[in-house]
Amino acid sequence: MSNKAPVTYEVRTPVFDIDRVVSELAAVRHQWRGGRQRSTEPGGRELPSREAVSEIMAGLRGALFPMRLGPVELRQESEDFYVGHTLDLALHSLYTQVRLELMYVARYEGKERENIDQQALQIVRSFSRSLPDIRSLLDSDVIAAYQGDPAARSVDEVLLCYPGILALIHHRIAHCLYQLGVPLLARIAAELAHAQTGIDIHPGASIGTGFFIDHGTGVVIGETAIIGANVRIYQAVTLGAKRFPADADGTLQKGLPRHPVVEDEVVIYAGATVLGRVTIGRGAVIGGNVWITQDVPAGSHVTQAGSLQQGRTVHP
Repeated sequence: MSNKAPVTYEVRTPVFDIDRVVSELAAVRHQWRGGRQRSTEPGGRELPSREAVSEIMAGLRGALFPMRLGPVELRQESEDFYVGHTLDLALHSLYTQVRLELMYVARYEGKERENIDQQALQIVRSFSRSLPDIRSLLDSDVIAAYQGDPAARSVDEVLLCYPGILALIHHRIAHCLYQLGVPLLARIAAELAHAQTGIDIHPGASIGTGFFIDHGTGVVIGETAIIGANVRIYQAVTLGAKRFPADADGTLQKGLPRHPVVEDEVVIYAGATVLGRVTIGRGAVIGGNVWITQDVPAGSHVTQAGSLQQGRTVHP
């Protein structure tokens, strides 16, 4: 038997100087808020919550497609009850978030703070009445994806699996909120899908029926883009701005039309970049990795090598 004494270890509780870090973080926050004329007085949350919007979007997805994106135990005989209950929760939560955004804008842009509750109620009511139209638009997107992809075995597979459809569910909802005057909530809803899919669609973009994003990763669609009906685009396509006008003091001007107009029946293949307020004419086909900064006539086929348009070669 060994006569060695047992080895003992001293366990020390780590010390992180939390009080000091908390104090210094508070000082940085106050400096930030003071520099932007924001209130440093105690109070509740000023901005909408990303977590709350995520829960709202999950509820809305389920309400729009209850037997596919709703709870696994749902039965058709309970479908309407589930939709009603889920919408009631989602819309009440949305009302709270809309009110927060309206209060935020009124506080920091010097707008009237009266009647905000009524404004929020009207926005959510208008949004709720738009849901049947949103569902119809999404049905057209699902059908376009099924018909446009030979690998799709069913419309159910498209709805359950395709990242482009998830991005469009969020976009159709976000675009409605954007039009109703709550752009921050719309942007949060859009960015939730961007984080999951790699598809970046600004909620201001106007998109027609039957839109199909195949694969989708790296797609970017800017705020003032206008996309017609039955358009198909592939991964890594950018519909972006060519330049950003500034005013006399160098501040970027907001809201100007600066993104492309894509007319009906256009196909844009992977890696193509279309910049500026240019128009891609009806039925045009834009080949992969092409860089477009000027209008493309209807029916054109544009490739890296050039395209044949009415008997002549047109280079991008």
